Amino acid sequence: MNGIPGGARSAACNRRAALLAAQERALALFDAIEAAGLIAAGRTERQVEEGIHTLARTRFGIERYWHRRIVRAGLNTLTIAADHPEVRTIEPDDTVYVDLGPVFEAWEADVGRSYALGRDPDRRRLVADLPRVFARVQQHFRATADITGAQLYAFAQRVADEAGWAFGGAIAGHVIGEFSHNRWPGDKELTRISPHNPTSMRSLDHLGRERHWILEIHLIERARGFGGFYERLL
Repeated sequence: MNGIPGGARSAACNRRAALLAAQERALALFDAIEAAGLIAAGRTERQVEEGIHTLARTRFGIERYWHRRIVRAGLNTLTIAADHPEVRTIEPDDTVYVDLGPVFEAWEADVGRSYALGRDPDRRRLVADLPRVFARVQQHFRATADITGAQLYAFAQRVADEAGWAFGGAIAGHVIGEFSHNRWPGDKELTRISPHNPTSMRSLDHLGRERHWILEIHLIERARGFGGFYERLL
């Protein structure tokens, strides 16, 4: 941040710290979801979502989300956030993914985790590969100064393929910040990690600030009908 006035540096550090703190609180919610046993065979996706809503409100005081809570199981793990598949009941050998976008004070979080409920080795391998693929894509972003959204998306596809999976997302992430970033002005395509974003991810936002990104990894095995999802701050 050489050459940036001290006040701007401080503001940038404060934004980054606030987003990281929001993410940590969202990850603590995931830990509580697991401890409560909400994700289990025999429950419907809707029942899990409703259980998460209640737990988040009563234990964490979460009242707002910048996107709807998403729980997908079995064949539905092939779908993306924009889809509205029929509600499924979780089967004993399913993969399940959960995508949450809680808001803490003014700050948005966006976190996703996946679970392999049974003993199927391929499903378990896919879930284990999600953070590994994330780490490789994150490392590539940090090592490449002027990478574009389209270039990082293509790299995520390549890493997924090398791991033996297909990349299931229409995007591989997006910007995040103060609630609600969805209302910020400008071309929305340029705020996504996708084939339609030819601009540098390190370009500044509409207020001249550093942009902060969420990286989404969606791996799928289309032939066998399962997938998984993982996301964090890039």
